[in-house]
Amino acid sequence: MYTQEIQEKWQALRHKPDALVMGVESSCDETAAAVVRGGREILSNVIASQIDIHKRFGGVVPEVASRNHTLALPNVIDEALRVADVQASELDAVAVTFGAGLIGALLVGVSSAKAFAYAIKKPLVAVNHIEAHVAANYLADPALQPPFTALVASGGHTLLLDIPDYNAYVGLGGTLDDALGEAFDKVARVLGLPYPGGPNVERLARQGKANIAFYKHPKGVRNDLSVSYSGLKTAVVNHVHTLRQKGEKVPVADVCASFTAAAVDLLVKTAVEAVRRQCRQKLVLAGGVAANGYLRDRLAAAGKANGFTVQFPPPVLCTDNAAMVASRAYFMARAGLGLSDLSLNARSHIPFGGDL
Repeated sequence: MYTQEIQEKWQALRHKPDALVMGVESSCDETAAAVVRGGREILSNVIASQIDIHKRFGGVVPEVASRNHTLALPNVIDEALRVADVQASELDAVAVTFGAGLIGALLVGVSSAKAFAYAIKKPLVAVNHIEAHVAANYLADPALQPPFTALVASGGHTLLLDIPDYNAYVGLGGTLDDALGEAFDKVARVLGLPYPGGPNVERLARQGKANIAFYKHPKGVRNDLSVSYSGLKTAVVNHVHTLRQKGEKVPVADVCASFTAAAVDLLVKTAVEAVRRQCRQKLVLAGGVAANGYLRDRLAAAGKANGFTVQFPPPVLCTDNAAMVASRAYFMARAGLGLSDLSLNARSHIPFGGDL
């Protein structure tokens, strides 16, 4: 239960435009802490990456990720305070990603944030990881305000959302199976590319030609705005295996370019339809795959051709970070949402606007 002191600080936070919020993020393999003022100004954004650790395994190992979060998080929190030149006592709240993500990794962040908030006697705010990715755009563009449509593309999620207000996230469509980032990683593995797969596929795609037709017939936009990548992934795998069985050389760059074009173009067409249906004037991009240059270019061109603007955050705010968590928490707090206590637990899957 919340103490009287916490309730009073929570009410004060709701009416403080320049509130200082610390964010904590540990949903996958990035250990991060940040301090954000007023939901839009980054004072610090410290990220300890585990890419080199997991590279030897060809992907993220959940147990290894959790153990490294445990080792890194205390120092990351201290560094975030130091860089921001803020004392813990000056914070107005502590925010943490409680889902979705790897359950063990999330537990480390949630446990640390609960202990930290309790020690400094500040409100604790529970944040949805996917909603935080959208909020990264408020940091990239301090003038951005809803309403707009959002495309979230990451290793674990591919979603189209309508954002009518700061705390309203309405699902419009998304993947039926593999997320776009997951499909990139699986194609990278079959091609023998090192981890992380997505950036390596993108790099080689720039050197190749999109001259391989993985679909017999062009894929159109579905009525429910859903997309599917399992068939495309299987087509790429079969194509590569067939060439290898014949003893023929695999044109890796062309495979990357052809896969990227097929995957991204379908998503862009679906996103355009989502914007049209919602009668929005702006589309924002979020998530790790939002750093993909081809996706950015195709969306920007589609927006120009269809009369809406497209916005995306810089790469450091596309991948998992804690500044986006702090920003999301600020807008939640202003509406009186997300206050949690020491009973908060990590959840591997959570719905938008779902109860804690």
